Amino acid sequence: MVKKKREKVSKFVYWTPRILSMAFIVFLSLFSLDILGNGYNFWQTIGGLFMHNIPSLILICVLIISWRYEIVGGIVFIFVGAFYFFLILIHILRSSPNELYQLFWTLLISGPAILIGVLFLINWLKRKN
Repeated sequence: MVKKKREKVSKFVYWTPRILSMAFIVFLSLFSLDILGNGYNFWQTIGGLFMHNIPSLILICVLIISWRYEIVGGIVFIFVGAFYFFLILIHILRSSPNELYQLFWTLLISGPAILIGVLFLINWLKRKN
């Protein structure tokens, strides 16, 4: 009974960061669709889509590496989330410190990235033990 429960937890800990990171990458990729309908020709649209999706492409590479080496995903996803949060925080404080409410929507991007990184680290620690 205990072994079955432990096996279910292990599968949950294994698959959750991987599935969440795929969903997160798709979510980030949706932001690139704002390039469509702006009157650009075909090649300008392709170039714009590529430029907007560079972060998603990097995270896909990180996910592929993290599938085997969870510590890479843990460190990179936490770094990406924290970096984005502090980048926006610095921008807000320099330009309009009265608009700290913008940090809320920043958490919608940085929060899931940090959560995914923590889940990868938990998976790495469980595997290490």
